[in-house]
Amino acid sequence: MAYKTLLTVLTDAAGAGPLLADAVALARRHDAHLDVLCLGFDLSTTGYYDPGGAMAIQVENIAAAQAEARDLGVLARRVLDREDIRFGIETEALPFGGIGAMVAARARFADLTVLPRPYGEGASDETVMVLEAALFAGHSPVLVVPPTGLPAVFGTRIVIGWNQTPEALTATRAALPFLQAAATVDITVIAPPRHSPDRSDPGGALAQMLSRHAVRAGVSVLACTLPQVSDVLQRHLHDSGADMLVMGAYGHSRLREAILGGATRTMLKLATVPVLMAH
Repeated sequence: MAYKTLLTVLTDAAGAGPLLADAVALARRHDAHLDVLCLGFDLSTTGYYDPGGAMAIQVENIAAAQAEARDLGVLARRVLDREDIRFGIETEALPFGGIGAMVAARARFADLTVLPRPYGEGASDETVMVLEAALFAGHSPVLVVPPTGLPAVFGTRIVIGWNQTPEALTATRAALPFLQAAATVDITVIAPPRHSPDRSDPGGALAQMLSRHAVRAGVSVLACTLPQVSDVLQRHLHDSGADMLVMGAYGHSRLREAILGGATRTMLKLATVPVLMAH
């Protein structure tokens, strides 16, 4: 497989330039077409205004959303016209609640969606909604870019967070173009259950599968010596000098992750390397 269609979604002019630069670099690296979806939002709530002024305010808000989307489109074209890649730009103004359907419809036909980190400083509700729409409704793998952007070289030392879940396997399969190009791939298993099917050889079946795709993969089995699995994974990324993480997204319900926390949310909040996720 190869990444031949990439998607990125712009919702904010402040972060649009760096995100576009990262998406362009990936499109060039994989000789892929880049689709850019530029979204403006009407944040008004129907029925909130008094009947006399509601229509005028709604028209004004729709016009503002259209202008926002149009400005993002102009910015994207200014950047992409200087590049040597194939691209398309689409601008849409929509109610805030319409993000999911719009993004999912575009992500469904992308091999990889490139998005900014949805949590932490500078993040917004829009970035979270875009990410979840691409993952869950669009069924697209997502490459989450850290706040510092994509390094000039990355994907040479990749860690796979492996816990035998369907989500982790889906992410691994989606990451094959990166894995095949990597110098080393580390299948990292943290505190494997004593009664798991591969307890005698944790990660062995995945390593065998990857070897048949010409991926050079080894296995690290780690004890959970820190309070959270995500803490152990973070430390392992640092200690191994990894420059990319592959992991499944939201093994538990998103509500449970939001309330109690979880590996997905924590890694999306703290990871300083690109994270490829799939569900």
